[in-house]
Amino acid sequence: MIQNIKKVSLAAVFIVVILVLTLRAMAPLAVDSRLPDRAPGSSRLAELLRADQAESYPQALEKRRFEFPADHGPHPAYRNEWWYVTGNLDSDSGRRFGFELTIFRFALSAEPAAAGESTSAWRSNQVFIGHLALTDEANERFHVAQRFSRGSLGLAGATTQPFRVWIDDWTLTETSSNAEYRHGPPWRLRASDGDFALSLRLTPLKAPVLNGVDGLSQKAAEPGNASYYYSVTRLKTDGTIYADGEEHRVNGLSWLDREWGSNALSPEQSGWDWFALQLADGTDLMFYNLRRIDGSQDRHSAGTLTLADGSSIYLAHDDLSIEVLDTWDSPHGGRYPSAWRLGVPQQQMQLRIEPILPAQELITTVRYWEGAVDVTGTRGEEPIVGRGYVELTGYADRPD
Repeated sequence: MIQNIKKVSLAAVFIVVILVLTLRAMAPLAVDSRLPDRAPGSSRLAELLRADQAESYPQALEKRRFEFPADHGPHPAYRNEWWYVTGNLDSDSGRRFGFELTIFRFALSAEPAAAGESTSAWRSNQVFIGHLALTDEANERFHVAQRFSRGSLGLAGATTQPFRVWIDDWTLTETSSNAEYRHGPPWRLRASDGDFALSLRLTPLKAPVLNGVDGLSQKAAEPGNASYYYSVTRLKTDGTIYADGEEHRVNGLSWLDREWGSNALSPEQSGWDWFALQLADGTDLMFYNLRRIDGSQDRHSAGTLTLADGSSIYLAHDDLSIEVLDTWDSPHGGRYPSAWRLGVPQQQMQLRIEPILPAQELITTVRYWEGAVDVTGTRGEEPIVGRGYVELTGYADRPD
């Protein structure tokens, strides 16, 4: 049903969510990068972030004071929110993996239940959606799973003290409140589905960095078309990955993105290209390239350069250049960029970004590409390397 919908409104997504709540989980999807086997869904991830019916929710209109660790927890009054973790890991035997775990929270209504209304334990105005993906470079495999649940009966939810967000047995949890950790205690990430599973410890190496202007990330010209947005750009990561019958001890780096708001995009915007790059000199670069329907860059595109010492530099849309060097045609339709040249003149930085596998397309309720990448280039006269993640939305519905 979803697969033939070209434009997915927020209301339509919620109807689909309610229909599948009794199932509470989607079947796992393991995709061989040489022969994908699942029909496409809509790529209109951007439709979930429109302004429709958002006026009754709180809006991200002005700067706020961020408080940690409290802001790691939920902000349920806002319409949409997500916890987004991506990472690049190496096994003890030299295998390369990339992973993504995202838990989205959507409010079904702006008001809690009124006095006299049903107090059923099943009642909730919060819906949670989870996406889990694992890239196995050596086997050219891309595993994907999706889950839905309502925020009731303990099926899914988020808490602040202690910090925990979960959907079924997919969890991101604070492991300790011990003050010995300079940038906050480690988190434990656990998620499994079918023939793959992750159990990872994430220890922040830098403090949270506020994106946009002091954490207010304006995505379009209209008031309220914005989100509160911060990142933890470097988390030391270790643990185990289970894939296709084998368990691997792994370590590497992860990235946490956190946003909440009630709408973010305008009707003239079709999607975005999001880059999260961790360079070997300790620099981390995030940039979201917002695209207009005509394919041009929106002037609200922006990013953040986080230096090795944790200080950050705001990047406006014209502080960074992006050139597409190659493309990948999805077997399900649509053409995605698949290699880029990215320049930051003020930092004398020129980077080339390439996916470790071309086929890292998530076919879920919405269809988008998100995958692990390698980075090479120069900073000044010195060579530089790194790794990262790229997310691409709004391409699957475009004609080739």
